[in-house]
Amino acid sequence: MKQAADEPGTDEQATLRCGTVWADGAACAVEARRALQAFLAHVPCTGRTPVPAALAIDAELVVSELVTNAIRHAPGPCGMILLLSGDGLAITVWDTSPERPVVRERDGQRFGGHGMHVVHTVSTEVTVASLGTGKQITAYLRTAPDAAPAADLDAWR
Repeated sequence: MKQAADEPGTDEQATLRCGTVWADGAACAVEARRALQAFLAHVPCTGRTPVPAALAIDAELVVSELVTNAIRHAPGPCGMILLLSGDGLAITVWDTSPERPVVRERDGQRFGGHGMHVVHTVSTEVTVASLGTGKQITAYLRTAPDAAPAADLDAWR
């Protein structure tokens, strides 16, 4: 696993970034959650306000679901990029599969297959972008739970 983090000082509007890459077969949801937890624990060390507990819980859920999907449905390496800005947290997971994820409706009779529905439920916005060798899925979670969705998502990227 490789990680990198920017530490821009105490500017609440500056973006903090952390990236993790796993080799083929090395990714696991537990390790991804630990990387997220370490990133969020580092936030106050930069002089920023800590991430609200509710956002951290939702972020762990999103990380678990997206990384698990990458492990299950894509051969080869995968990675995760975390971006924290003044507006919220962007969680991006990339993998080698060109297949777009399917968002299935809730079904209490079905075992599994609820991950993307859960991700869409707790996220302000979810985007999927095709890459030359796969795709990346980004879930946006706002720091203020009552805030309206961002009009310009480019500020989060």
